[in-house]
Amino acid sequence: MALPLDGIVVLDLTRAFAGPYATALLADLGARVTKVESIKGGDSTRSWPPFEGDHSLYYDSVNRGKSSIAIDFYSDEGRGLLRKLVLDADVVIENFKPGTMAEMGLDPAELRAEKPSLVVASVSGFGATGPLSSAAGLDQVAQGMSGIMSVTGADSEHMFRVGIPIVDIYAGLFTAIGVLAGLVGRGATGDGVVVSTSLLEAALAISVFQGQRFLSTGEVPVPQGNNHPVLAPYGVFVTADIPIIIAVGSERHWREFCELLGDPELADDPRFADGKLRTGHRDELQARLDELLATRSGIEWVDALRVAGIPAGPIFNYEQVFRDPQVIHLDMVTHVTRTDGSDLPLLRGPLSLNGLPTGIWKAPPALGEDTAAVLSELGLTPAQVEGLVQAGIVGV
Repeated sequence: MALPLDGIVVLDLTRAFAGPYATALLADLGARVTKVESIKGGDSTRSWPPFEGDHSLYYDSVNRGKSSIAIDFYSDEGRGLLRKLVLDADVVIENFKPGTMAEMGLDPAELRAEKPSLVVASVSGFGATGPLSSAAGLDQVAQGMSGIMSVTGADSEHMFRVGIPIVDIYAGLFTAIGVLAGLVGRGATGDGVVVSTSLLEAALAISVFQGQRFLSTGEVPVPQGNNHPVLAPYGVFVTADIPIIIAVGSERHWREFCELLGDPELADDPRFADGKLRTGHRDELQARLDELLATRSGIEWVDALRVAGIPAGPIFNYEQVFRDPQVIHLDMVTHVTRTDGSDLPLLRGPLSLNGLPTGIWKAPPALGEDTAAVLSELGLTPAQVEGLVQAGIVGV
């Protein structure tokens, strides 16, 4: 099946997580992504755990579908090659500190002056301008600084980071959206665009109603544990054996829920007569629901709730996740083979096109494994490539 980004060439100058996540999404959609790495060790995440043998699974998780070329960024000849690769691409994505591209002779404005159709995307820690623009930024720093950690945890004394790099993921997602918008706009005008975001901007953007609550009312949100911050009953509840998640989001569901629990009169209790009252009396409601839910197993309740159309589900660990029939049916795991012959079960991207899930056309690359092929496409002869290898300009 032809993919939407077939024929689009993306040069990936990113490392760590946010940028590679963006370029993995673009590769899922058919873009030809070339990951440019330093000959001196490559993407830093190649040395980050968890490991399977010598392979970093951190690196593998966001570098599917890409080629890798290793270049000495600090040599004049290496930078010359890099510039050629940039000007041969449709899209360039980088996550250096602001100003680094210009220092490397790759100022985005100058690149677009030479190639107006080029789309350039940048991801930074705190934004391209401002007092922290040159500061190093990481996911957990942005989680803390943006307020995300202040609403995550058991209470105000026990705040936690989200268990995955959620800010990196969203920064990567927003970067991919910006690139796609640039490509659509280029199709209409012929001109590319310079698009940028940062971990801090992405983290603030996903604050949604929690941030809006403060802006509009001055109320500072606090952690709600496993309860929804503004709806009830909506959260984690105990049963006869396991905790489950139940989300009652409408008055109709509230009444149906009470009927299912065997206590229809609960729906008319003055303390719980509407959503605002239920939230205000959350502790009393939780205590009564725990009593009622303790009469049956969690899976029995989940099945009954789903039949009634009320969202519900168990809390899985990852072993249980990958045994779940729905996850298996979605065919989320693809087995790919690395260049060393090892098998890698890899999560595919989250999109389907025309009813078919996007595939993984290439395993995460070893450092420089595609250097010769990429340079050949750039017009270099095998002898020229070998000369660059011998000179230490590129690695294979």
